[in-house]
Amino acid sequence: MVEFPLHIIMVYLNIYYLIPKFIITKKYKSYLCLLALALICHYFVRIGLSYWLVSENVWREAQGVHQPFGFNHVVSVILGELYVIGLVSAIKFTFEYVVQLNKSNHLLTLQSETELKFLKAKIQPHFFFNTLNNLYALTLKRSKKAPEVVLKLAEIMEYVIYDINMKKTTLGKEIRYVKNYIELERIRHGYQLKSDIKTLGDLDDIKLPPLLFLPFVENCFKHGQLSDGTIKMEMTFEQEKDMLQFTLTNDFEPSNMVKTKEGIGIANTRRRLDLLYEDAYTLDTYPVENRYHVKLKIPLK
Repeated sequence: MVEFPLHIIMVYLNIYYLIPKFIITKKYKSYLCLLALALICHYFVRIGLSYWLVSENVWREAQGVHQPFGFNHVVSVILGELYVIGLVSAIKFTFEYVVQLNKSNHLLTLQSETELKFLKAKIQPHFFFNTLNNLYALTLKRSKKAPEVVLKLAEIMEYVIYDINMKKTTLGKEIRYVKNYIELERIRHGYQLKSDIKTLGDLDDIKLPPLLFLPFVENCFKHGQLSDGTIKMEMTFEQEKDMLQFTLTNDFEPSNMVKTKEGIGIANTRRRLDLLYEDAYTLDTYPVENRYHVKLKIPLK
């Protein structure tokens, strides 16, 4: 009853006054001086209360009768008090560190999710705007293509509105979305399009974040048109153990390559992949003669 309240006072003094005021502000000498003064005061109060309330033998744990203020006794009391202060402070700051770490991880997760939503939101507006303009032009011409454009656009909008907000969608839906996008671009611009999409392996149960492959397909239309007006692209989806490999190859003419604003672009795609998979994915894009290659590997688990 004498020692325990004194331990509490010393611990609280250290945790809530000395450390915030002197350690955090890097006033280490002041901290050591005040801690030493607090320990000396603690010794006098403890010895006085023990001598007055408990026993004149102030060091009952040792052999023989001991009087106050002996060197060995002073060292023993101070070291014992430092042990209590150090142990409780360590528990306190370890607990606070874990709490702050959890908060930081939660904030990082929120930041990543917010950035991912922002990146996904940037993908589609320009596409819908251009498609509606094209649809308006087709209706003015009373073109027979208009109903087909409306149908394909409705399918794409259904995917974007409902599936893009989910963390994961099926690979089958993603492939259908890419096919609809390709077909809609062909109708809009009258491209002579040759596209081939292959799936290798059992891909029915594969789930992945939506809209991972669209930016690469968009680049085919922006940079892959040949001088005769044709666009050729080949896509393959293949499962290799716990990885999904996506390859895309399209013909292009290097002389026609110009720097244009790419919307989300490959850089933003890489950023999104970094947020989703960190170092667990690989993405390589490179030209070989008149063909441009994209190879993307992402983990399925």
